[in-house]
Amino acid sequence: MNLPTLSLADFFPLLPAILMVVGACILLLSEVFLSATASRAYQAVLTVVTAVAAGAVAVVMMFEPPREVMLGFGVLDPFSSFLTFVVCVGLGLAALSSVGFLRRRGAERGEFYALMLFASAGMSLLAMSNELITLFVNIEVLSIATYALTAYLRRGTRPSEAGFKYFILGAFSSAVLLYGAALVYGATGTTNLTAMVGPLGAAIQAQPALVYAGVVLVGAGFAFKVAAVPFHMWTPDVYEGAPSPVTALMSAGVKAAAFAAMVRVFFTMGQGIDPRLPLALFSTLAFLTMVVGNLMAIPQRNVKRMLAYSSIAHAGYLLLGVAALFVTAPGEQFRLLGPSELTGGSPLDIARAGALRGILYYLLAYTFSAVGAFAMVSALERREDEEKGTAWDLERFSGLAQRRPGWAFAMAAFMLSLGGIPPTIGFMSKLLIFQSAVDAGLIGLTIVAVLSSAAGVYYYLRVVVYMFMRPVPEGAQVLERNWGTEVALVVSTAAVVVLGIIPGPIGAWLEQAGTLFGR
Repeated sequence: MNLPTLSLADFFPLLPAILMVVGACILLLSEVFLSATASRAYQAVLTVVTAVAAGAVAVVMMFEPPREVMLGFGVLDPFSSFLTFVVCVGLGLAALSSVGFLRRRGAERGEFYALMLFASAGMSLLAMSNELITLFVNIEVLSIATYALTAYLRRGTRPSEAGFKYFILGAFSSAVLLYGAALVYGATGTTNLTAMVGPLGAAIQAQPALVYAGVVLVGAGFAFKVAAVPFHMWTPDVYEGAPSPVTALMSAGVKAAAFAAMVRVFFTMGQGIDPRLPLALFSTLAFLTMVVGNLMAIPQRNVKRMLAYSSIAHAGYLLLGVAALFVTAPGEQFRLLGPSELTGGSPLDIARAGALRGILYYLLAYTFSAVGAFAMVSALERREDEEKGTAWDLERFSGLAQRRPGWAFAMAAFMLSLGGIPPTIGFMSKLLIFQSAVDAGLIGLTIVAVLSSAAGVYYYLRVVVYMFMRPVPEGAQVLERNWGTEVALVVSTAAVVVLGIIPGPIGAWLEQAGTLFGR
């Protein structure tokens, strides 16, 4: 039997994931030599340093020429490298917000940060996956780590319930995705995405039902991972029960990696099947997800559940961008702030490039905004109130501008960004997504997105009202400051405001990152 030949060039694209796995192993091994009362402040620092190093490597790789690696099981392209960078941003900020959260509960342990690193390594590898079995394995790597993180605080009933729900429903969705991949393999004879394009065209003629059933099941599996309606029911309970820093990582990192894999799989499959199927699939999911997510968030007084339903709504906006990738006749007459003819390329290429850039920028914007918001939630909640369900009530934010003006400003920036209000990064991200949808001719769906976004402003601004226009409640506890939380809030707020006013610094990255292998 001939053994596969691998070179160092095959392992270089895996360097961000390798760094995260090495960091996780160091944390696990060092924990063995620490007593119960020993200081563990270094663990968060090591996690952040690892995230920064992995993110820096990802930025360097963004400018490498696209190519297959690891015998075609993965690809190195600017798209996957940018997604790895987004995952590293979410990891670093979530680790910083974990310092005070875990310390207040006496739950600082190396395995917490190690699981974060293992999950992030799986997210990075998922964005690179170019083969269905490899993709499934990487989904399981990140999923198993996030299941454990969700139930990390074992003493409470909410974390245990959340972890159990996430595990059961996550296993079911993985089975659906794997069954869909098996059907696609049965129709094409290969699980390699690049090699699948040709056989798909022949299989669609010979066995259309088998191909379409496989594509729909794979789409359903991804829909669960991104919390799209009607596969969203796990999201509010899991987000509420999980530790807030874990919720931050799940809302940003897991969503980014799942969307990356979804775009790669369906963009490749779309070259071999009728693009009207993925267009109809993602348009329907986008419509339901935007509308239901915002409507369910409006009555919520629990800020954590509100942010969970908000996460569902934001998945809908991203699905709008994904749907724009499969339009075959872009509506040039409706072009909105789009590129002129001098840019070259067909209208279809221009529309798809704009949709990819919009998706990437939106994921980066959502990472800064959502992780910052959950960091603030973790700073305000108290363990003794979690079982009563009042730890995340809107009253927690009453008079915050008088008690911690800096925190109130940061949370206001996050809420405005999530609502898409200028001059924040959230406004620019929604502008790019809506622009790409209009340029693709999805006018009706874009109108629904704008109206849904306008409805979402209500529940975001309600938090701002409580912080700035409500008095400090009687008997309010003193808010403890922690260096990790402070750094996470400063970095997130600076990114939300600066990149909203001056988005140019990452413009070149987006132009480069909109390149998928094989396009």
